[in-house]
Amino acid sequence: MHEFLDKMGFEEELRSCGLPVQFSNRGYDPCQLIQGFLTALWCGASCYNDLEIYRRDAFFKDYHGWDKMAGQRAYVRYMNKFDQTTISSVFHHIGSWLFDKVSSDNITLDFDSTVLQMSGEQEGAAVGYNPKRKGRKSLHPILAFCPEMRMVTNFWLRPGNTSASTSFLPFLEDTLDRLRGKKVGLVRMDSGFFSGDIIEYLEMKKLHYIISCKFNNTIKKSLARETSWVEIAEGIEIAETTYKADKWTKARRIVMVRQDTSKRDAVGKLLKPTKKQVECVKVADNLFQLLIEFTDYIEMAQYRYSCYVTDLDLPMKPVYDSYRGRADSENRIKEIKYDFSLNGFVVNGFDANEACFNFIVLAYNLFSLFRTVIKNRSSAPFLKGVRYELFAIPGKIKRGESEDTIYLASPGSGRLAFKSIWQEIQGITFPRPVSYKQGTIRNRTGG
Repeated sequence: MHEFLDKMGFEEELRSCGLPVQFSNRGYDPCQLIQGFLTALWCGASCYNDLEIYRRDAFFKDYHGWDKMAGQRAYVRYMNKFDQTTISSVFHHIGSWLFDKVSSDNITLDFDSTVLQMSGEQEGAAVGYNPKRKGRKSLHPILAFCPEMRMVTNFWLRPGNTSASTSFLPFLEDTLDRLRGKKVGLVRMDSGFFSGDIIEYLEMKKLHYIISCKFNNTIKKSLARETSWVEIAEGIEIAETTYKADKWTKARRIVMVRQDTSKRDAVGKLLKPTKKQVECVKVADNLFQLLIEFTDYIEMAQYRYSCYVTDLDLPMKPVYDSYRGRADSENRIKEIKYDFSLNGFVVNGFDANEACFNFIVLAYNLFSLFRTVIKNRSSAPFLKGVRYELFAIPGKIKRGESEDTIYLASPGSGRLAFKSIWQEIQGITFPRPVSYKQGTIRNRTGG
């Protein structure tokens, strides 16, 4: 892994990105702290306390030529040196450099947010959207993903009481700036970003988009009145219409999808009766009148619905198929949370947490590039599998007069693979073309 980083010129980039300076004579070199932190993440650290384990690992110290290893307090103190200005400049610099290493163009950008459960009184922790543990304090970061690279293109930490679309427009501008002119062919977002301001801004930037719709009464009525459904698969039907919200400047195309719950394991939203329908039931004199009021709803109850607003002029099915690829961002959020322990490295300071989380995202992105080298297949392995196969190998360094030798206790079955990967790294060049197939990382539940 470190040989791979050397080929990228990672340490040189760290030294030029404006990391906070250590003024104490006893302070550790910032590059040592960052390299040590990333290495600990790849090897299994899940919280600051785990960094004490790697402090006692003589191999790390000897390999890098460090005089001594930092403990958890040194890492916490250093993360507390970051402020918003430093975070913005450092990670914008590193992010732009990293995406320059990938020769991918006409990319897709997926935007999503997630909830980080907090158990203390951390800065920014507030009660907000928290579907699993309602009423508990949390943080609410926003992320941008590039599915072709399988990388996180941007990460901003936000207080827990923010909505999904809070600060989206400056976040989008920062994301596009990090990509340094790479062409963005499509933007995909869920219903949390269904806003006229966002849609108009995307159109002004000439960015094509597919955004999941929020189900208001107007859209519900359009679904209820639609009769020209076209079946595209067993239990899946599709149609389209136009929709103009009160504050929108023009009508826009809506692609509607319904899935029959009796024919498949359907996803989407069940439509609840409107307020007007409920009022009609209260005043209904007999069963016949009740059935009349609920004719549309009774028919709709067997379906789950999804709607997408888009400016694409493609047929309905390609629009629907294109949006379905956005679900892979959920897998990456889970991978960052579980394999890279995003929830584990938490201190009281908001800026310190945002800096630490951005380094965790950086560790994920570097690993995502690395696994394109180690496995010549479309299915991308999780960190845990690579950790047991390549990283968790006992080793020692023998010092020689002219050169040092690393001895690794690699079993015979894995030795050839290890050598093959090493040889592949020796010949690697950048910028590197990267393109994954959509959905090659399986859902954690096996889907």
